[in-house]
Amino acid sequence: MEQDGFRLVVDLGYATVPRLLAHVPAELVDAVFITHGHPDHCADLNPLLRARHLRDDKPALLPVYALPGALDAVLALDRPGMLDDAYVLHEFTAGDRLKFGPFRADTRLLPHWVPNAGVRLSAGGRTLAYTGDTGPSSEVVELGRDADLLLAEATFADRVPEDSRSDLSSADQAARQATAAGAGRLALTHLWPGADPEAALAAARERYDGEVDIATGGLVIDL
Repeated sequence: MEQDGFRLVVDLGYATVPRLLAHVPAELVDAVFITHGHPDHCADLNPLLRARHLRDDKPALLPVYALPGALDAVLALDRPGMLDDAYVLHEFTAGDRLKFGPFRADTRLLPHWVPNAGVRLSAGGRTLAYTGDTGPSSEVVELGRDADLLLAEATFADRVPEDSRSDLSSADQAARQATAAGAGRLALTHLWPGADPEAALAAARERYDGEVDIATGGLVIDL
């Protein structure tokens, strides 16, 4: 996300850094927010920090925000202390209000197998709400209340397997929550590998009258 020249990265899953660096040099990222510690949301924090560390003209320490312990595994990928000159870790509690440059961030604990902090980001009179990974929850509706964009987890199109119903969501559920929240636009993310994006779009459009996107590589949404 970018506002007033400030660049905030939210979640850094597998193979996201090469795509990121196609748009902005590593040293010009201003802050990183991680929703939870599963590797498909934080694994590429390591190469981003390496790209800032392995240079002679090192930039300022990169502020990284995460729940307590969420980044222990990814930060342990290199020898102890190697990347200390690349970042400063700010651990927060879900429910905290944070500030990143022009962005105000309101966080909420959402249900998942590990602690997950959904985030509502506001700047310049616009609001984006992002769930991270979550099961269905009234907290998602509050997170996305009147947001310009709700970026919502939709692993499945409609039916969620019984063993995942408290921890993952469907496009159908995301659309219902977007409608209840009065969100201006909905983008579906975290589709299961091999999932049919058209099926997800169809399920969401049954329950939500606004514009629906699938979060794919290269998608840009200007709020």
